[in-house]
Amino acid sequence: MNLRVTHRKPLRLMSVHAHPDDESSKGAATLAKYAAEGVDVLVVTCTGGERGDVLNPAMDKPGVRENLAEIRRAEMAAAREILCVRQRFLGFTDSGLPAPGEALPDGCFALQPLEEAAGRLLQLIGEFRPHVIVTYDETGGYPHPDHIRTHEVTLTAFEAAGARAGWQPMKLYYHAALSRDWFLAMHQAMTAHGIDSGMADLLEELPQPAIETTTRVPCAEYFETRDRALLAHTTQIDPQAGFMRHPRGIEREVWPTEDYHLARSLVEVVTPEDDLFAGLREPVAEGVR
Repeated sequence: MNLRVTHRKPLRLMSVHAHPDDESSKGAATLAKYAAEGVDVLVVTCTGGERGDVLNPAMDKPGVRENLAEIRRAEMAAAREILCVRQRFLGFTDSGLPAPGEALPDGCFALQPLEEAAGRLLQLIGEFRPHVIVTYDETGGYPHPDHIRTHEVTLTAFEAAGARAGWQPMKLYYHAALSRDWFLAMHQAMTAHGIDSGMADLLEELPQPAIETTTRVPCAEYFETRDRALLAHTTQIDPQAGFMRHPRGIEREVWPTEDYHLARSLVEVVTPEDDLFAGLREPVAEGVR
């Protein structure tokens, strides 16, 4: 008689980000999908976003900039509830986005010693015991010093976890969100519907993606949840501009996935994938009695 032993405890996913709002603008529908399916999801936010700008004109009013750290924590709490995930701050200070030639501020996240910063994440890995970790590639997705440091910290922690955290995650992914291919597909579809995409100039500037997409997670039914989480970050998201402008029906039709690059895997996989847990849902042991 063949016996098949499968995972009896919930799968666990850790998503590591630089600032509040990053979890909602990168992979939020994926997080909501897995949370709804019973996966235990933890968002790790490296900084409090204290040096961020107020990007929503409606929120650029007295009292907001002076209390931005507190407001962004409240926004993060609201987004976490919408996505039905857990969330922890690592406790580092936002580095801001210095102008070319401008020095980073003392004590900021980007200047923290790598081992110290990775140590905090390793502690969380040991506590949460994720099977899969998701973060940014070496470019940070865009050249913000906190995003690049988040990549470095997460990669260092992933590779040291087995020895230093007492738990080794099995897979590490990088976001491949909002690629040039995504913008091109949206631009072409909107144009075909007689809608000005506003993306033509941007497409001329966007480079080809630096990483290969290996994994496309179908999650269109959670785009509405993603949008509500985004809008919870009221200081950062203008409901009338940017990512909020394109018709969601067109997006569901032409790009119903969120996309990732499999950077490390300690289990055997076959790409392309449609599941971050591919290879981990298989039986962990088989025997004959």
